[in-house]
Amino acid sequence: MQQAGTKDQNFDLAGMVTDLNTLLRLKTTVTGIKMFARVEEMAAIPKIRRPSAVHTTDQIVSMASRLGWTVGITADDLVGAQCRAVIGLAPQDEKWLAGESYVGVWHENAEDARKRQEALNVVPYGSYQALAVSPLASGRLNPPDICLVYATPGQMIILINGLQYTGYKKFEWGVVGETACADSWGRALKTGEPSLSLPCFAERRYGGVPDEEMLMALSPAHLAKAIAGMKALAKNGLRYPIPPYGIQSDVRAGMGVSYPRK
Repeated sequence: MQQAGTKDQNFDLAGMVTDLNTLLRLKTTVTGIKMFARVEEMAAIPKIRRPSAVHTTDQIVSMASRLGWTVGITADDLVGAQCRAVIGLAPQDEKWLAGESYVGVWHENAEDARKRQEALNVVPYGSYQALAVSPLASGRLNPPDICLVYATPGQMIILINGLQYTGYKKFEWGVVGETACADSWGRALKTGEPSLSLPCFAERRYGGVPDEEMLMALSPAHLAKAIAGMKALAKNGLRYPIPPYGIQSDVRAGMGVSYPRK
């Protein structure tokens, strides 16, 4: 699922993680996800672990981001069709689209459940048999299809500013609600574009994502672009952490430093 221009490209992933941690002071391990057409390709990754129990995809991702593990899965390792379908390991068929198990739980009626299912960003079914996650700095997935950065809102806006420093574009993201993994790794894997999400109930309950964290999923090329942009912003004094200026202070002195008269 590598995007154009990155299929045969290797990145200095360890260096990128060092830069990210220096620029943003992240608390959570930056990870990568890679899809595999054959199970044997996934199983050949050095030091890969295979689950001995049934999990959600949120748990698998967090084994990399919270524990530092390299983990590989197939559809059989996941708890149900929802987790499998988002990453293209199960069909997005009529039964799945109906979302019957969500009626009376996350949605009032069958119509609302179906609308939510139809709104999800998912990897098309039929091309992949397996998926692996790993800490980005390990280099075991080089290149990964996407990188996952968990960060606070303050850290995340600096990351987004870095993406927009060169070749500016407006980012517009949606929120599907529950199954928010479709907003992050589902959308990023499907479109190749950076995808910001608010981790949902399942990601926080089963994946252990803390209250204060958001998630950005993006290709390694986009991550490298963001890092270059953040380095340029830092030279201009626009860096994390963002020091409070004081709500009653005369703002002209501070603004004069950031926006000097030419």
